[in-house]
Amino acid sequence: MPSDAPFALIEKVGGALRLLAVDRKGREEGLVPGLTLADARARTPGLAAMPADTRADAEFLKALAEACDRFSPAVALDPPDGLLLDVTGCAHLFGGEAALQGEVMAHLRRFGAEVRIALAGTPDGARALARFADRTLGQPEDEAACLRQLPVAALGVDAGTIQALLRAGLRTIADLDDRPSTILASRFGETLIRSLGRTLGREDRRITTLRPLPACRAERRFAEPLMQRDGLEMVLDHLVVEVARQLEARGAGGRVFVASFFRSDGATRRVAVETGRAIRDAGALRRLCRERLDALADPLDPGFGFDGLRLAVPVIEPLEMTQIDFGGGAALDDALGNLLDRLAARFGRDRVQRFVPRDTHDPDREARRVPALDVARISHPARWPEAEPGEPPLRPILWFDPPQPIDVMAEVPDGPPARFRRRRVLHDVALAEGPERIAPEWWRQGSERGTRDYYRVEDTEGRRFWVFRRGLYGETECPRWFLHGLFS
Repeated sequence: MPSDAPFALIEKVGGALRLLAVDRKGREEGLVPGLTLADARARTPGLAAMPADTRADAEFLKALAEACDRFSPAVALDPPDGLLLDVTGCAHLFGGEAALQGEVMAHLRRFGAEVRIALAGTPDGARALARFADRTLGQPEDEAACLRQLPVAALGVDAGTIQALLRAGLRTIADLDDRPSTILASRFGETLIRSLGRTLGREDRRITTLRPLPACRAERRFAEPLMQRDGLEMVLDHLVVEVARQLEARGAGGRVFVASFFRSDGATRRVAVETGRAIRDAGALRRLCRERLDALADPLDPGFGFDGLRLAVPVIEPLEMTQIDFGGGAALDDALGNLLDRLAARFGRDRVQRFVPRDTHDPDREARRVPALDVARISHPARWPEAEPGEPPLRPILWFDPPQPIDVMAEVPDGPPARFRRRRVLHDVALAEGPERIAPEWWRQGSERGTRDYYRVEDTEGRRFWVFRRGLYGETECPRWFLHGLFS
């Protein structure tokens, strides 16, 4: 197609192909979204059109939002083609609001996006100015006056309401603002009044950010991009100290720390460090950050250099001063926690696991493995069964999965084994305790394995075994015996 031909994306709506988006050349020739493709080509025979890929557009918009994280941690999507940034307290890092807007525009244009940008006191006001105002750069001196001059379409209400307003002779936001809200609400609905108040700044609303806002953060911007990792680690150490002070002032500790490295070409690399308990010790956190950087499978690539670095703490918990334990228990717990944190930073959180108990009577399910960093997050942990003082343990240390079949001879059918054979070795039972009858969890799917009678037995040579009979005489035709574990 000719390079100067108008271009549009189309989608099927109600059985007809309609324009979804139009380029600048198409807008100059009077084409607007919502027009049918047939009418558009009747007006502009040279129109080039192709089906819209809304999924790819959504992914591209999200990628742009991720790229804007360097300007503010509060970035929200405004589908189908907008972004909202809360830059409160961020403009001074870039030399003022106008300089910040210029950097945002230049950064997004690197992705091939056509950008319109505006600054206002509320998200709805900024959206209206960016989409419908002739002048968008910089915040207008009289924001309300600029907003009042915009057409009613800037309110973002549905097309039916816009058409009804135009038929009633209400063409600008000022036309609506000069009329009583009760009359407008009774004729056009409360949604219009709410949009009018939000656009004019009388009612503010929270934006839903792409990721939760961090409780604490610290960042640095560099006049010249940093190329060496040593310099990045030095800056990161300073940010760790700053974040630790913020946490101490709040009486809290962090569970997740995210370092964001912003490259001068627009790429962003994030490295997260998780801990098993809340910490705010700067020395320990520095060691964890260095462990994580050393363990990266894809090392940091400086490219043309990093021009910014941010350390954020998205997850915090209350943390009080630790009382010194003269018995050494607190020090031992801290040492174990530090070891788990370092192992997780080095090998990955899912590769360092611990056993935790389940609240169940089924011995096959009474323990499960979870990442060691998640143990402290279990809201209502079950407790391990405690052995009676002076009594042997109820469960063996070594378990077989699956249980090993054995041949058993018993004095009576439902009694304990008197002799059993395992791997061609015959064991004569000297002592036996049981049965401990354990029924399956009938409420769980796949629990039709039958009742088990468990026995703790000791042979004539002093070896102890944990055996069970699956099924009861009278319930099953031929109950079978299995060895489930060995006592130490």
